Amino acid sequence: MARIALFPGSFDPFTRGHKALVDQGLELFDHIVIGVGRNFNKRGLLSDDTKIRLIRDVFAEQPRVSVELYESLTVDFCQQREIRFLLRGMRNAQDFEFERNMMQVNNILDPKLTTVMLFTNPKYEAVSSSVVRELVTFGKNVNEFMPEGIEIENYL
Repeated sequence: MARIALFPGSFDPFTRGHKALVDQGLELFDHIVIGVGRNFNKRGLLSDDTKIRLIRDVFAEQPRVSVELYESLTVDFCQQREIRFLLRGMRNAQDFEFERNMMQVNNILDPKLTTVMLFTNPKYEAVSSSVVRELVTFGKNVNEFMPEGIEIENYL
């Protein structure tokens, strides 16, 4: 059976740190589904369609990565697609606490779902979607935070 992992998030926008985590995850999994979770409570920088287009552009040459939008609980999405692994990244202690709590809740909802947490490469620890959004809002160049070849201006 193929080892398929879901990498869930809002990805507003998808950053160089996200890409590095997926690349690392491809060493462990046969296929990674990047799940763009729709969050009705957040007003984001990019529309859902634009987020998906940006991520697909990043992985255009990687057939082992796909992108899907979902509106359900992550556990339900995984169960519907028979995905047994969640891929998550940790930059710092705050991420660890949040991810540990989510892992425990997910394990109660579906004991067969395994969360795999990978540490972010130290050079990307300060990179977050919220930082990139704020910099874009104030007109700053964010190319060094975006995956290679992705210019955020083409997605705004």
